[in-house]
Amino acid sequence: MPKIAIIEDDQAISQMYRFKFEAVGYEVGTANNGEEGLKLIKTLKPDIILLDLMMPIMTGEEMLKKLRNESWGKDRKVVILTNMGEQEVPEIVRNLGVSGIIIKADMTPNQVKNAVQKYLK
Repeated sequence: MPKIAIIEDDQAISQMYRFKFEAVGYEVGTANNGEEGLKLIKTLKPDIILLDLMMPIMTGEEMLKKLRNESWGKDRKVVILTNMGEQEVPEIVRNLGVSGIIIKADMTPNQVKNAVQKYLK
């Protein structure tokens, strides 16, 4: 089964998605900010990363830039998981090779799970 890293500072949201993915057999790791996220990704080696942009310590944008500068992070699939409007997501984030953008407020956890499964194919 695929491995998923959820980098999200809102614990309730992070755990909700964790339970949803674990219920279908995925291995899930979580981190509360970009700094923890980079450490998690290096050890977990996830197949896909769900990345919030607005986080303390290190934002999702900063983490994504650092991830793309690492040999082990250049080709990792990243899906932005945010409450920003799609047009509000900075252009630089789009240019760093994200697979997609999911607006949390617009989708149920089940819809997010289904979207992530499509990105994994």
